[in-house]
Amino acid sequence: MMAKTPITVAYGDGIGPEIMEAVLKILDRADAQVEPEYIDIGKDAYLEGWTTGIPDKAWESLQRTKVFLKAPITTPQGGGYKSLNVTIRTSLGLYANIRPTISYSPFVKTKHPEMDLVVVRENEEDLYTGIEHQQTPEVVQSLKLITRPGTERIVRHAFEYARKHNRKKVTCITKDNIMKLSDGLFHKVFEEIAEEYPDMETDHWIVDIGLAKIADAPQDFDVVVMPNLYGDIGSDIAAQISGSVGLGGSANIGDEYAMFEAIHGSAPDIAGKGISNPSGLLNGAVQMLLHIDQPEAASKIQNAWFKTLEDGIYTGDIAKGGPSVGTEEFADAVIERLGQKPEQLMSANYEKTVKEENQHKVSIAAKDRKDDSIERKLDGVDVFLFNNEMLSDELGQKVEKTAGEDFELTVITNRGANAYPPGYTDIFQTDHWRCRFLPKEEKAISNKDIQELLARITEAGFDWIQVENLYSFNGERGYSEAKK
Repeated sequence: MMAKTPITVAYGDGIGPEIMEAVLKILDRADAQVEPEYIDIGKDAYLEGWTTGIPDKAWESLQRTKVFLKAPITTPQGGGYKSLNVTIRTSLGLYANIRPTISYSPFVKTKHPEMDLVVVRENEEDLYTGIEHQQTPEVVQSLKLITRPGTERIVRHAFEYARKHNRKKVTCITKDNIMKLSDGLFHKVFEEIAEEYPDMETDHWIVDIGLAKIADAPQDFDVVVMPNLYGDIGSDIAAQISGSVGLGGSANIGDEYAMFEAIHGSAPDIAGKGISNPSGLLNGAVQMLLHIDQPEAASKIQNAWFKTLEDGIYTGDIAKGGPSVGTEEFADAVIERLGQKPEQLMSANYEKTVKEENQHKVSIAAKDRKDDSIERKLDGVDVFLFNNEMLSDELGQKVEKTAGEDFELTVITNRGANAYPPGYTDIFQTDHWRCRFLPKEEKAISNKDIQELLARITEAGFDWIQVENLYSFNGERGYSEAKK
């Protein structure tokens, strides 16, 4: 008998303990060779003072096993509590979130009986970095961070996943018609890497119509790679239209660590009632078994679960008013069918994989990726002001006087709309103003020149709250345009 693989297990909050108990029971009866180490994380840990919801002892187990099976977690309401999922993903480098979604028609009701798609979601960047600031009484900002190395990792992972699982097409979804730099970079990197996979069909969709298309015709998609926010939304849409979000499992993969979970939340409203559906977490556990190279157990469980659905045994969320069973009864039904195969749904027949060294592993150190061929030039500066007293014309005339001999005030915007020199005079205005300064006559400028500009702005009595230097890279502008 093969040696058991240590895994870290968290029972979670809400319905977490119920569905985890059911899944562990199925794993045991299916002879999955795993050895759980149990940790306490989540709501109780938050309330004990661990702001991330993860005590030190839990980290020790995760660093030892490198494989995490996690039930849903409840984050307490109110400030001061960090997202446990985001903390785990970033701390362990779990950059790829893999969410397969298929139809189980006709046994689970769906309008899309032919869907079989996989969402590959970037897991660490985008708006989920949680970097936010309230800059004025009326304005907050949230920073959207898209990096080239982070995008390269997730896009390549999507293509490698597609190739490994005999899929034919990879789709990229962004909003680069509006966010031309951030989403533009994601799309650009996708196109670059796609050239390395000439055997793979590719396409690109703008996120609004792309997600609408997934909701309407999911069978037209195969593997879909997206930045963090769009991937989160898109994968839930896909899971829901397949029959239920409650069936979706999720794998979070990094170079060293991996976490497996259901995509749904902790559902505290039904906790303790014994009616929750363990299927999402069970499908996450199947992904875990494949990750630790136990395909026989994964196939046995997947096929028993398929057979359970074929036999019409459902928890209440799937039965939708029809005959249903509780959490424990559903788990027992799956166990009873271990060794059986479905008659209509496609039987799972997973195989062992050949472990290969990750040839595309990206160094965690930026210095190892340094490219001396890239020339960075300081073009100017955006200075953001707090002002709730002056209208745009008066503000502009006074700010203009601070430009000095080196700079020219080219435009002031409010919420991105031109406010000075006079643009649309009736635009709605807040107390947050962006003032763009560019050097006169293309004069070379430095940070010292910007510091002197800020000193003049301060002396003039203005309250500057943020500064963004404007750079070009190899002659290509690295900032959004702001026209007069």
